[in-house]
Amino acid sequence: MPFLVSSRTTLWMNGLLERVFQRLHLQRISKPQLKACSACKEQTSTTRTIMTNPYLVYCTPAGEIREEVRLRALAFGNQPLAAAHLIPLPDGVTLSMMPDRLAVGEKPSGERQVMARSRGWAAAALLPIGYTRTHLPAYEKVPGTEPLPFFGYSAVAGMHGRLYVAAIQTDDPRKWHPRAFARRALERLVSEKRAAYPHNRIVEQHAHCALDYSCPTASNLFFGRWEMAIAVSPGCNARCVGCISKQEEEDLISPQDRLTFIPTVNEIVEVAVPHLEQAEDALVSFGQGCEGEPLLQYRRIEQAIKAMRERTDKGVININTNASNPRWLQRLYDAGLDTIRASTISGHPQTYTAYYRPIGYSFEDVKASLRRARDAGVYSSINLLCFPGMIDREREVEALLAFIKETGVRLIQLRNLNIDPEVLLPRMPALDSMGKALGMRDMIEILKREVPEVELGNFTRPVKRTKAVAATGR
Repeated sequence: MPFLVSSRTTLWMNGLLERVFQRLHLQRISKPQLKACSACKEQTSTTRTIMTNPYLVYCTPAGEIREEVRLRALAFGNQPLAAAHLIPLPDGVTLSMMPDRLAVGEKPSGERQVMARSRGWAAAALLPIGYTRTHLPAYEKVPGTEPLPFFGYSAVAGMHGRLYVAAIQTDDPRKWHPRAFARRALERLVSEKRAAYPHNRIVEQHAHCALDYSCPTASNLFFGRWEMAIAVSPGCNARCVGCISKQEEEDLISPQDRLTFIPTVNEIVEVAVPHLEQAEDALVSFGQGCEGEPLLQYRRIEQAIKAMRERTDKGVININTNASNPRWLQRLYDAGLDTIRASTISGHPQTYTAYYRPIGYSFEDVKASLRRARDAGVYSSINLLCFPGMIDREREVEALLAFIKETGVRLIQLRNLNIDPEVLLPRMPALDSMGKALGMRDMIEILKREVPEVELGNFTRPVKRTKAVAATGR
């Protein structure tokens, strides 16, 4: 029985894929080998040589996963994949067909080979949270086709009858694994919360996000645990190339709907306070994928934080933000904000500006906001958008280290950037101007070595704020 990728491009993965793929592989290599002619012997020898390296896997037009052991697997930029680049498919991974992208591999001679369209499309993996992508898939785009959906495509390969992905585990994924968000339980809890808060628009918004987008932080509002979402702002002062809730260009389709209302302080407080008081590892977060920039509603957030802290001192209050206005954030720090996560794609102003396309602020404002957080005792992290082959280049790594040391960031949250490479790269500075690509694994090791006091991971930590420190302190 072939394994099928769903017609909607992706399918949630489990042990079934591994078992089916291994069976297909064994059926293939156990076929009797013809021994009558030297050409057949040569082909068998070549196949054995190729199989010591990661080999190409692809997806047929019908959605079947196939292997081509005669071609070595490549990553984006025609870089041959090696076993050291790969890990076995982690639990919870999603396999993705890359429509209108032809699969590409490397012959034993070193020549690049593009597979015929009739055989199928390139395959990729979409990693569960807790894993960081190290290589993008290789492919050749069919001319005139639409951009890829906004996913974080990772290179996949076969090796010894098993599937592998180019990634590294960078956090504990248990709280974010799909099995922690049982659908039937979620539907029941959503119904109960809607009945309890029939007029609260935040409940309705995040019911939509939880049920339709499987958003973990939206779901946690209903499960009553961990990090809970609070979306507040339909507007934004940036035009991020990879925005997932609003795209200005007609050929780019956002995967989520943008928030259409501004909640009242009472709507915020009535769902946040019970969570802060009762939830395990309670954390409420302003700034979600379904909204714009929460700082544009800083007055409302300020009032909400004060009201929350009048009712309870439990739990952690966080904001996910572009950190575009230090003065507005200072008011939130003074109101009782515990943690801030600032989004960036780079420590270099040129790269940052090319991606975020800020309106009325600059990268210097972001740094000033984080310095103020450090001085106020607010735990600060960055949401570092990772695009292999760009973020791991020499200039970018040097700039990132300088940025971290200047701002006093305590945690780097590595985030796989969900975007079509051919949408992103033409809008960014030339890669050659950024120096040599070091590789994602080496970049992570450099960060660990150069700033050992800074934690690396993928998730916001429920850390209470500390006492303010002197402006020159850490």
